[in-house]
Amino acid sequence: MKLLECKNVSKTFDNKEILHNINLNIEPGKIIGLLGKNGQGKTTLIKLINDLLTPTSGEIFVKGKKVGVESKKIISYLPERTYLDKSMTVEEIITYFKDFYDNFDDEKAHKLLKDLNLDTKEKLNKMSKGMQEKVQLVLVMSREADLYILDEPLGGVDPATRDYILETILSNFKEGSSVIISTHLISDIEKILDEVIFIDKGQIILTSDADTLRTKEKNSIDEVFRRMFKC
Repeated sequence: MKLLECKNVSKTFDNKEILHNINLNIEPGKIIGLLGKNGQGKTTLIKLINDLLTPTSGEIFVKGKKVGVESKKIISYLPERTYLDKSMTVEEIITYFKDFYDNFDDEKAHKLLKDLNLDTKEKLNKMSKGMQEKVQLVLVMSREADLYILDEPLGGVDPATRDYILETILSNFKEGSSVIISTHLISDIEKILDEVIFIDKGQIILTSDADTLRTKEKNSIDEVFRRMFKC
């Protein structure tokens, strides 16, 4: 069974079509890069998959069922902007996640936070933007989900931290699950990608196995992307 399936999905805001006729299949056990310039529909597609927006037309299925309450239980989503209550301490947020999500592993969360030297007694509003994003990534990756969707997980963190974040993603998603990573920092993530999806002007213009694309184009995915989206 397909893990994620989008069938002829379109989305319009104020008579402007943001996504047009998106058809997409995601299999279990893959790390997929959702790649495109800013404003081309990546975040809109992610919000549709997470049932935060409703398609103007078309349908989205997760494990054969339409997106909704049940799919939210098995999708772990990292939005581009934090949604956490910044007046809470990290420990209070961990307790909240443990109570809210049946598949949240608080022991894993504490281990990852310790690795990142983050103080669980500190309030989010006392942390830098980069530290807040690390906390949010830890929370997302500490769920035993079937699909992880990460919107710009490397934004706001220094280059030295990016390798650790990628290792955190690689080491902590549940076996047999898939990860969708939306980013513009392609050179940083391409080494972990199994597949890539290029989106432009609200349409998917390329889907490919990552190694196949590199071999075919005799170049890195980052260079292929730069060439295809050259201004």
